[in-house]
Amino acid sequence: MIFLRAAQREFANAAIAVFVALFAILVTTVLIRLLGQAAGGSVPSEAVLALIGFGALAQLPIVLSLTVFIAVLMTLSRVYRDSEMVVWFASGVPLTRWIRPVLRFVLPVVIGIAGVTFVLAPWAQYKSVEYKTRLNNQDDAARVAPGVFRESSGAQRVFFVEVGAGDDGRVKNVFVSTMQDGKLGVMVAEEGFVETRPDGQRFVVLERGRRYEGTPGSPDYGVMHFERYSVRLEAKAVTKLPTRTRMVPTVELLRTPQPDHLGELSSRIGLPLAALILSLLAIPLSYVNPRAGRTNNLIMAILIYLIYSNMISVAQAWITHGKIGFVAGLIAPHALMLTVLLLFFYRRMVVVAPWRRRAAP
Repeated sequence: MIFLRAAQREFANAAIAVFVALFAILVTTVLIRLLGQAAGGSVPSEAVLALIGFGALAQLPIVLSLTVFIAVLMTLSRVYRDSEMVVWFASGVPLTRWIRPVLRFVLPVVIGIAGVTFVLAPWAQYKSVEYKTRLNNQDDAARVAPGVFRESSGAQRVFFVEVGAGDDGRVKNVFVSTMQDGKLGVMVAEEGFVETRPDGQRFVVLERGRRYEGTPGSPDYGVMHFERYSVRLEAKAVTKLPTRTRMVPTVELLRTPQPDHLGELSSRIGLPLAALILSLLAIPLSYVNPRAGRTNNLIMAILIYLIYSNMISVAQAWITHGKIGFVAGLIAPHALMLTVLLLFFYRRMVVVAPWRRRAAP
């Protein structure tokens, strides 16, 4: 009982440290990608925080799977490095005795991974796509932000305002560039606001400004001063929400068993199974020879994880394209890794067994 409590505590401490590190890497990666899109104007800056949250939730099962795998591997590698495993084997206890404490630690996390994979991750994918679609359906005036050049959806206009809208809805120091019939028009105004007329049409109204119009490369430009200038906002066609299998609820996948849905279902079932098998595989992989290098087992573990993850992805693609049945595609990667797991346990037990026999009285 003392051994089980000590193992649980060490697994938990290692898992917390690994999860914080991996989650920080995930958030940083998503943040860098979204900031690049925001700088390019494809994603509004105010949407970055929400999209980071949705992206982190969607990738949470992978982070949790890696967390339990690395936590078990690090803990048992420490036991080998400190020669505690020598005492363990000298007491006549086999390596398989570690299966019970590992399962007690891993099973609650695996259940959480399954819940996130089946429910939370598809919801996060759906909300992310829905949010992006809603932002893309905004008209040009809604895209304008102070101090940022914004291109219209049709790439025909560029807007810039120096001071954002106040309580009266007016912006200050407005710049609008338009291209029409090969002629460039540039408007500069002191103030501007959006006006909605009784017939539903919307206009950007500029006040007290100038308009410059001409052909690029030609010195012949016309200049017009105005007190009030209206630019009609084109009604934008509403973009339908794109359908992706990752955002389809699990219940819908089961209700409509078409090939792409079955492929996605196999991937969702495979994630918690992979986390469980990898955690058990970490037991024989954790062997460290204190006199040799300490990174060999970690390199082997990373390679095995990458191969396992790619096998699940390949099986999903084959199911989606009808090259393999659902049951075969679901079972094959995990059956292969279970075989590898048994081989690693057998190899590690065979290596230890002769020493135990010689040491026995």
